[in-house]
Amino acid sequence: MRNTRPLWDLVDHHREDLTGLADRVWGMPETLYAEYRSCAEHTAMLRAKGFRVTEEVAGIPTAVMGEAGAGGPVIAILGEYDALPGLSQVAGIAEPRPVEPGGNGHGCGHNLLGSAALLAACALKDWLAETGTPGRVRYYGCPAEEGGAAKTFMVRDGAFEGVDAAITWHPDCMTRVDDPESLANTRMDFTFHGRASHAAASPHLGRSALDAVELMSVGVNYLREHAVQDARIHYAYLDAGGMAPNVVQAKAKVRYSIRALKLADMLALVERVKNVARGAALMTETQVEMDVFSAVSNNLVNETMDRAMHRALEELGGVPFDADDLAYARAIQATLSEQDIAAPYRVVAMTPRPDEALCDYIVPLRPGGEKMVGSTDVADVTWAVPTTEVLVATHAIGTPAHSWQITAQGKSPAAHKGMTHAAKAMARCAEMLMTDPALLAEAKAEHAGRLKQTPYTCPLPAGLKPPLVPRPAA
Repeated sequence: MRNTRPLWDLVDHHREDLTGLADRVWGMPETLYAEYRSCAEHTAMLRAKGFRVTEEVAGIPTAVMGEAGAGGPVIAILGEYDALPGLSQVAGIAEPRPVEPGGNGHGCGHNLLGSAALLAACALKDWLAETGTPGRVRYYGCPAEEGGAAKTFMVRDGAFEGVDAAITWHPDCMTRVDDPESLANTRMDFTFHGRASHAAASPHLGRSALDAVELMSVGVNYLREHAVQDARIHYAYLDAGGMAPNVVQAKAKVRYSIRALKLADMLALVERVKNVARGAALMTETQVEMDVFSAVSNNLVNETMDRAMHRALEELGGVPFDADDLAYARAIQATLSEQDIAAPYRVVAMTPRPDEALCDYIVPLRPGGEKMVGSTDVADVTWAVPTTEVLVATHAIGTPAHSWQITAQGKSPAAHKGMTHAAKAMARCAEMLMTDPALLAEAKAEHAGRLKQTPYTCPLPAGLKPPLVPRPAA
């Protein structure tokens, strides 16, 4: 086996450029399908580093792919760069202070995610050229992971055809191979149409769309008792019908997120929620429109890929944090509750360590702790090709995802160290797959076997288009 140090040195060679990219993207937080500037930054970096670039992948203006190399296996490295609404935050401090009140912020670390993935791809590009190894690396810049399901649309439209295996990562407070489970999820809008009327003089002539939304909530709450145990149902009002209580609301709109561990269970639950909406419309004599906004599958595990990634982590070791990193992490932890700090330890079946602010070690593979499961559009890629995802420590232990504290730590030296470490782990795993045909064959055979047992069903309704956002005016 080749010595891994030259490949890691190539990561270090590109590190400054890519940490600069991460910081620039942090400073231009854009939400799902509006990542025009962030995508442009990634596209410019791909061109500057000599990749063959394909823009508007799967017809999505903020998706990009860069490829390098020739022949051999094709390894995809997946990046993201979308932000979240309402999480604007000044960097490098340990108190809530928005840059822009109510503005967007990188409260899930995707500024680091895309940059580290591209950093790994840059190192692999150079490694392929210098060693003459047959193979191709592809960097996929994927938008709208936060609820927009861009990768699901990309999978459906064939963007990953020809790929032999895929690798990705996510910022975390622990360094480990990610757990294989995720929740299949449909986000669906229910728009009720009624009839406006004077709420005092002629309420009997009105048909309240807001009443329909509230009755739907009651019905769904009763439904929870009769759903599979791993189901999750959440909702948010998008339009409550206006601010005038003396008008019977003629229109109201609510978005539901409907989740379960298995895609089939989730799709069955969607139909039951739709029936509840129909019942609410019947009770209120309103009409209801039901539109899927986005949908993702549950993860398809690949133990072969995960074992390879864990070996890469063990070769690399933990993230080399320093005393200044620890001091800032402790300041962040002072803003958290004991329950926050204990939660990630429960996930990895470890006893909380009160004096530990950052994870500088590798968590064992499949530690068997508590399940705290979310949803991701990476899941649909796992059904298309053998895939592994690694979590790498970039922030203080216990920092909740989707929080101002994540945004605050997004440009820190610790975050930069973590993203570089993630790039090295991903590059090493890709090197294993490119130089060990038996390993790649084993991963592909496992993937094929799982698909034979449970064929892939795209969770998106036929003909559904991604909810694209227009390019902003110059």
